[in-house]
Amino acid sequence: MVTVADVRAFAGTLPRAYEVVVHGRLKFRVGQIVFVSFSDDETLMGFGFPKEWRQALVESEPEKFMLPRASDLRFNWAVVRLAEIEAAEMRDLVLDAWEMVVPQKVSAPYRGPGSRAAVGVAQTSVDRIASRVVDDRGGAP
Repeated sequence: MVTVADVRAFAGTLPRAYEVVVHGRLKFRVGQIVFVSFSDDETLMGFGFPKEWRQALVESEPEKFMLPRASDLRFNWAVVRLAEIEAAEMRDLVLDAWEMVVPQKVSAPYRGPGSRAAVGVAQTSVDRIASRVVDDRGGAP
């Protein structure tokens, strides 16, 4: 199980990332773009995730992932139950969300298997979901 403190400790180390509290809810941003946020009760974490893979993510592990609220469906966003993930998966999700909002030159040191392993991440969350979809359905969403 992952806590908000675990996410704070990791997200706070990423270049250009900073923490804000908006209407009592903790969020992480790069510039004005939010890449991670928490529910009021801190049991759910919203994170940047490609819209085209979101449904496959939720279908792959519905006990873990869920769609964002209706008003957020227009964004590249998904939600995870913190109680259902471990630290390595949290780092994977947060790092992928952060990579979506920073310039490539900033995220370059974090790309690739060797560099991702240095921060405790095995593969991108999209790669992990894509491999499940291919195994289960035989193709992309």
